[in-house]
Amino acid sequence: MTASASFASALMPTDDDATRLRDLIDELAVMRGRVTLSSGKEADYYVDLRRVTLHHEAAPLVGRIMLRMLDDAGISFAAAGGLTMGADPVGTALLHAAASQGRGIDSFVVRKAAKSYGMGRQVEGPDIAGRPVVVLEDTSTTGGSALTAVDAVRAAGGEVQAVAIIVDRDTGAKERIEAEAEVPCLYAYSKTDFGLD
Repeated sequence: MTASASFASALMPTDDDATRLRDLIDELAVMRGRVTLSSGKEADYYVDLRRVTLHHEAAPLVGRIMLRMLDDAGISFAAAGGLTMGADPVGTALLHAAASQGRGIDSFVVRKAAKSYGMGRQVEGPDIAGRPVVVLEDTSTTGGSALTAVDAVRAAGGEVQAVAIIVDRDTGAKERIEAEAEVPCLYAYSKTDFGLD
């Protein structure tokens, strides 16, 4: 095996990567106890994935696992991003994972509202008009953030191919996203992977 082949294989996700990321999410991001979610609903646990997506070891794993999940599902896309701020580091991790494989996948950021100054854009980054894109989310309870991003991306001319989430809370977000956005909604882990039934 050549040095370049060895380096390339080290950049491809493995089952060990998926296990390690699951363990890091459980260790760093899952907080058990009564909390109120951004949706206003109450839950017995909270998953703060920014503790993972901004972590030195976990972020590269996030990029590789999300890219592999989309590839395995046959989703072809040229850019990925979502509603700021939860999706921002996910998009960056995916961009870097793709670049490490010699693939040119851009990232973008969706603001909660269009800027009232400058270019007045709601979707920032390389132009997505006419391009196949994936909307990303770290975790979702109601699907509202992902659907807001889908609407903004479509208004900017992006062709949404799928929504991809790191952790599905199994609270109906996937079903709502698929029904309203009419695209597949994929997730890398479910709450059962962390014993959160």
